[in-house]
Amino acid sequence: MESDSGKRAKESAVRDWRYSIRYPFAADAEMLELESGSRARGVTSDRSLGGCFVCARCNLEIHARVRGTLKQGNKKVKMLAVVRVVIPQVGMGVEFLDIDPDSNATLLAWIENLRKSR
Repeated sequence: MESDSGKRAKESAVRDWRYSIRYPFAADAEMLELESGSRARGVTSDRSLGGCFVCARCNLEIHARVRGTLKQGNKKVKMLAVVRVVIPQVGMGVEFLDIDPDSNATLLAWIENLRKSR
């Protein structure tokens, strides 16, 4: 039997991801679904430290694990992610699972620039 405190901890983790500060952010996005090899391309509309929303006509399935690349100018961020939300013919919400150190530095720099511009 799961304790109340254990349940609250799991809910809190979900709440933290879904309610993190989002910034308007446009970058080219490409997602490769790891199991099937399906691809989706689009443009991000917003992003946070935990994920982004990719506007794309062709979406992947919810819970699909993807290898993603975000590109803005000459900077790239590569990550392992999971599709959390799909809105047909609009796009998909992607949660970042793992980001290499160089990409993480770029991601943090993008966030810092967005914070400063507010």
